[in-house]
Amino acid sequence: MNCVETVETPLPRALPDNARFAIVAPAGPARLDTDKARQWFESRGYQCRIYPGALQADGYLAGSDEQRLQDLHDAFRDPAIDAIVCMRGGYGSMRLLDRLDFDLIRRHPKPLVGYSDITALHCALSRHAGLVTFHGAMLNADLLGGKQEPTERSFLEQLGGRLGQGDAIVHPAVYPLSSVVPGEAVGRLVGGNLSLLGATLGTLAEVDTRDSILFIEDVNEPLYRVDRLLTQLRLAGKLEGVRGVLVGDFAGITVTALSPLLLDIFGPLGVPVLAGWRSGHCDPNVCLPLGARVRLDSTAQSLRLAQALFKH
Repeated sequence: MNCVETVETPLPRALPDNARFAIVAPAGPARLDTDKARQWFESRGYQCRIYPGALQADGYLAGSDEQRLQDLHDAFRDPAIDAIVCMRGGYGSMRLLDRLDFDLIRRHPKPLVGYSDITALHCALSRHAGLVTFHGAMLNADLLGGKQEPTERSFLEQLGGRLGQGDAIVHPAVYPLSSVVPGEAVGRLVGGNLSLLGATLGTLAEVDTRDSILFIEDVNEPLYRVDRLLTQLRLAGKLEGVRGVLVGDFAGITVTALSPLLLDIFGPLGVPVLAGWRSGHCDPNVCLPLGARVRLDSTAQSLRLAQALFKH
C-alpha cells in the first residue's frame, strides 16, 4: 500500500551550455564504443564522462554491485556532472536499492535518465530523495542506436529546461493515440516498466501512486502476463489514488488488443485512460518526467506539464 511519505527536494538546474553528462550502467552490460559516445555528445555541444562500470561486465551485470553503486554515487556527488544517462537496462538496479545514499542524492539533485530496469531507480529516487527523473533515452539503444525523432529532441528539450508549466509534451502525430476512457486529470506522473513495478512491490522502491497519473509500458510480455501484472497492482492497492492512466508501448500487443483489458482494470476507477504513447522499448522513445505534476487530457489526447522541472 501507499504507506511511505514521498520526500520533497529542491529542483535541479537545467542543462547549462557545454553540459557534462555522466554515463553509468546500474544494470546490465553492453559493449560501448567510447569514441562514438564522446563524439555524439561533443557534436551537440556537450561533454561526457564514462564511469568505470559502463566498461565492465560481471556476467549479466555491468560490473560488481559495489562498482555500479559507486558510479551512481560519484556521478551525483560530482559538481561537474549536470545529468546522468544510463547505458542500458537489462537487470541489476534492484540489487543497489538498499545501499543507495538518498541523503547524498538529495543534496546533489540532478536528472537521471533511463527506462526498463531503471524503473526501480526512478521509483526509489522519487520516494526517498524527491527527485524528478526522466523515463527516456539511454545511450546504447537510443542515442547511439539512431532512433527516430522525437527521441533525441524530447530528451534534450526536457533536460535543457525548454519546457515549462503548461507546455505540452509533444507526441509524434504519425503514431495515433487512443482515448480508451475520455476525461482530464492532474497528478504526479509515476510508473515505468510494468514488470519492474510488480517486482518492486513490498520493497523501498514500491511505486507511490497517490494523486498520480500512472504510466505503464513493457516489452516481450504476452497479454495474459500484462493482465497478471495489472491485477497484481490492483490487489496491492496501487490503483487507489490513481487520477489517470497513460499507457505506453507494449511491443507485440496492439492498442486494439490491449483496450479490453485496460477497460476491465481501469474502467471501474472512472479515470481518463490514454493509450499508445511511444515511450520506452519502442522507436521513437518520447521522454517523460517522472515525479512531475502533469495534466492528462485523454479526450484531447494531450499531456502537459503542470509544474516547472528545473530552477532557472
